[in-house]
Amino acid sequence: MNTTLDKVYVDQPRPLPAILVGGFIAGLLDLICAFMVFGVRAPRGIAGGLVGRVAIQGGMGYYVLGIALHFFIACSAAAVYYGASMKLKFLKEYPFVCGLFYGIAIFLVMNLIVLPLSAIHFKGPFTMHGLDQGLLVHMFLIGLPIAYSVRIFSKGKRSSRTAA
Repeated sequence: MNTTLDKVYVDQPRPLPAILVGGFIAGLLDLICAFMVFGVRAPRGIAGGLVGRVAIQGGMGYYVLGIALHFFIACSAAAVYYGASMKLKFLKEYPFVCGLFYGIAIFLVMNLIVLPLSAIHFKGPFTMHGLDQGLLVHMFLIGLPIAYSVRIFSKGKRSSRTAA
């Protein structure tokens, strides 16, 4: 009886790694930018979107809540992209262009829907510098990592199979 181990390409997407890796990388890069722009108090500002201005002066609990919310939002954005890529195959085929446009979409949703509806009710005014910076961060540091993560983890995985 002759048995060999063959590497077989299994066309089975892996949604959890695609969402978690893409969300974590995008969240981390965005959080680093938030620290650079808004300082170490940035997570309290994020928490303020949920609980109001009390978080700005709050303690470590609000700080941790802000970081958790930040990564939850980033992973949610990755989950939306992953879900859309199951129906719209071009999202996986062209991750660079689609990632850039997805970053723009995330920027618009955050600034025109999420922030105005948050407990802080931020509606502007927006400066041209802030818009440019926000768009570039969302395009390159959020949209691209999510798009490439989905592309990489949607290709399937290699597994071993015994053939007789």
